Amino acid sequence: MDSRLPFDGTQGKRGNDNKTMSTYLFAIFASFILNFILIVPFINFLYQLKFQRQEQKTKDFLNKPTPIFDRFNKHKHGTPIGGGILILLTTVFVFFFFILMYSIFKKNIFSNYPSASSEILVIIFTFLSFGILGFLDDYKKIFFLKQGSFFGLRFRHKFIIELILSLIISFMLFFNLKINIIYIPFFGVFDISYFYILFSTFVIMAFANAVNITDGLDGLASGILLFALVGFWVISRSILDVPTSLFIAAWLGGLMAFLYFNIYPARIFLGDTGSLSFGATFAVIGLILGKAFALPIIGGVFIIEIGSSLIQIVGRRYFHRKLLPVAPFHLYLQHKGWEEPKIVMRLWLISIVFVIFGLMIAFMK
Repeated sequence: MDSRLPFDGTQGKRGNDNKTMSTYLFAIFASFILNFILIVPFINFLYQLKFQRQEQKTKDFLNKPTPIFDRFNKHKHGTPIGGGILILLTTVFVFFFFILMYSIFKKNIFSNYPSASSEILVIIFTFLSFGILGFLDDYKKIFFLKQGSFFGLRFRHKFIIELILSLIISFMLFFNLKINIIYIPFFGVFDISYFYILFSTFVIMAFANAVNITDGLDGLASGILLFALVGFWVISRSILDVPTSLFIAAWLGGLMAFLYFNIYPARIFLGDTGSLSFGATFAVIGLILGKAFALPIIGGVFIIEIGSSLIQIVGRRYFHRKLLPVAPFHLYLQHKGWEEPKIVMRLWLISIVFVIFGLMIAFMK
């Protein structure tokens, strides 16, 4: 078997598995408590900074007005949008605190790759770099908003930066972690060599924008991401990958605390800081775990959301008409008369089904 297969790295003794599980659960609990304590003062701090969603007349990528979007989101003006900032900071803090504890107590940080530090670097770089990009977008939307503008950063500028970051991360996956394969259940392993860089770049950009698009209803993106990450945590635990398992644990605790304040009616939103960072990192974790085939299944609702938006973009650009009444999918359901909490709960349930099915696929040989 190719030594570059991450999902084939279960060598070594399982040893104190119960102690390891306790460590991960403690990381989830610690992250949850830390975020739950900090989030209310942080919300008040965002109000003081006026880091809030602005009232605006939005436009799509073709500079066309989007009155349906404006109508359904009018009541959300004034809500702080910096939730992603807090989760980014606390997740990184909790993660490195536990990595430090591993070092102090001389516990083995087992990785399925040549170097645990290289694996950590890829994850943290993705998490923070896309977070910084999202923060710049949020900042420009709030403090440099021009009447009638939808995007903080211009679409092409944002696209170029996302492309550069995704390429850098893909090079790190290929050259540092030596990942160059895709595993498809029943068909086996395919070595795609340098084409892996292009493949992973596309995947990272797709999920960064998919989560960003999904983050349009209270609790929708954060809840779906929570369920999907639990799925990846199960996979990560099964292959004994400490860095990824520990990072997901620290991230899950923060998301749980955030979701408490993000469900309808939301007191705080992720903002692009969170949605871009979380989407890109979600994709990278799926690639690190060697589950590129299961990734779009476990994140199935994200695929539905970005897929419906892509259909609309193709229709507007190439057929000069809308192929769907409205997009993305959650906005279509609102347009059909569904209440926001009903949409979120139904899509949560659909997401759980996707995660279960994705895990079935992931564990198939």
